[in-house]
Amino acid sequence: MNKQDLVAKLSEKLELSGKDAAKVLEATFEVVTEALLAGEDVKVPGFGVFKVKERAAREGVVPNTKEKIEIPAKKVVSFGAAKALKEELNK
Repeated sequence: MNKQDLVAKLSEKLELSGKDAAKVLEATFEVVTEALLAGEDVKVPGFGVFKVKERAAREGVVPNTKEKIEIPAKKVVSFGAAKALKEELNK
């Protein structure tokens, strides 16, 4: 499902115009992004948790040359599904 499909489904479920549904979706993404940038976890009961994790620097290997390289530390966004979502997926 892409963003356009998501907007269409939201529009249908919420009985909004496509334009209004797109605004709701964009606002949701902005709020989640702002929270993650502020170091906060975003918890949605029954769905899951978005959180920022830090990956330590490490050494890697270029597969075709076998050259060792240094991979810098970085922050990544992770998602952990809630128990209810996991149960729905495994029905």
